[in-house]
Parts: sequence; C-alpha cells; structure tokens
Amino acid sequence: MVSDVHGNAEALARAGEGADALLVLGDLIDFVDYHDHSGGIMGRVFGPDRVSVFAQLRRERKHDAAAGYARSLWEGLTDAAAVVEEAVRSQYKELFAAMTAPTFATPGNVDQPALWPEFVGDGVRVLDGESVDIGGLRFGFVGGALLPPGVVPRRGSVFRPYLRTTADFDAGVAALGAVDVLCSHAPPDVPELTYDVLARRAEIGSGALLRAIVEHRPRWAVFGHVHQPLAARVRVGWTECANVGHFQRTGRAYVLRW
Repeated sequence: MVSDVHGNAEALARAGEGADALLVLGDLIDFVDYHDHSGGIMGRVFGPDRVSVFAQLRRERKHDAAAGYARSLWEGLTDAAAVVEEAVRSQYKELFAAMTAPTFATPGNVDQPALWPEFVGDGVRVLDGESVDIGGLRFGFVGGALLPPGVVPRRGSVFRPYLRTTADFDAGVAALGAVDVLCSHAPPDVPELTYDVLARRAEIGSGALLRAIVEHRPRWAVFGHVHQPLAARVRVGWTECANVGHFQRTGRAYVLRW
C-alpha cells in the first residue's frame, strides 16, 4: 500500500513484487519536486534555479507571490498547457506500467483522473467513491483532496489538481457505507494526522472520514497527502489510522496483514 508516489516508478514496481494486491492512494504525478529542484515537471521545464525561487516563496508561506511567480513562468511558454499535458502523459505511461501486481488505485490531488483510463491496464482497477472485496475484507476508496472553504479553482490553469468541495468529497465517503478498510488520499480531520511538521502548516482533513471512522469502526483507515505528519499513526476508537506515504522519498510500502 502506497501514497504520494510523485513519479517514483522504480520503487512502485518493487512495491508490487510478491504482493497479493497493491493499493495506490494517489498523487502519482511529480509536478514540483521540493527535494530535487531539477526534478518534477516544473524542474524539467524551467530548471532548478527557478524552481528554487518558487520553493522558497512557498516555504515562506508567500502563497500569492508563489502563485504569481509560477504563473509568470508558464505564461512565458507558447503553449504551457500542451507542455504540461505531454509531461503528465509521459509520467502516467511509466507509472501505470510499473503496476504489475493486481492493483486498486484512487487518485490524489496531484493527479488528473480524467486521463487515467488511457493508461490503466488489465490488472489495475480505479475506484473513487466505491468499495470492493479484497481477500475477504471490504475496502472503500475515495480520492482527491479538499478545496479550502470559499476557494474557487482558477480557470485556465496549466494543471488542474483534483480538489473537491466538501459536499462532493462527503458524498464520496457516504457512498462507501461500512467497510473494513477505509482508503483515501486525504487524511481524516485529526490534528496529529493533518499537521505537516516540515511545511509547518495543517493540511485540510476530512470531517466525513472522521465521522465514518467513528460510526462504522473500520479496522484500518489508510491515507497519505501529508508528507511529514506530526504522527504517522493514531488510533481513533477501534480504528488504526495510518499515513502510508511519503512513498516518493521512502520507497517503502505499508504492508497490511490480516
């Protein structure tokens, strides 16, 4: 089980070796690599020096300035959207080819799920707001992350992340019903699980996931999204909640045994 792959196709292929099933909880695309500024789509298009400027603005929490700087870079290209789409397709081709074990996948916010059917092979099943039986247990999947309240996605962006309104995300969780394993990209709204100690900010957790955990008491709730969480594992009532990322950096899959 992995999340936040961000382009690490080599480790993804290893994760499936000998596995009965591979669960992928989103963020396949490496768009901005904050550890290697020459990597990711932005690094390959604009080079590490420019990505370093962008990353520094993000670290300083100058989000408007960072967005403006990135926009100026993309506007300097003749057809930025085409450049990004080509890069995304190239990554997806490599990443989905690495899923050689029976795979169940849901998209993250740094994904474009509309493109997935083009690359999904026979052994890969994509689930979002759906449940499936695996090895005698019921697994429910819900993808994407939450939009901040009141935020409307910018039209014409070169990359449209999979960010959902609270109502839309909540509907996806409700569609699952009672499951043994609750699988999502976003974490439940538990402070220890949503706070990123390196970014020094809390990501948005899902109240609907937390309510499902309390109401249905699954054995496990697994997720990613927060790369450096304050706590990687927290128990909520009967449920073991575990962050199974940051796979791009660790290269280690989280193994679920029952």
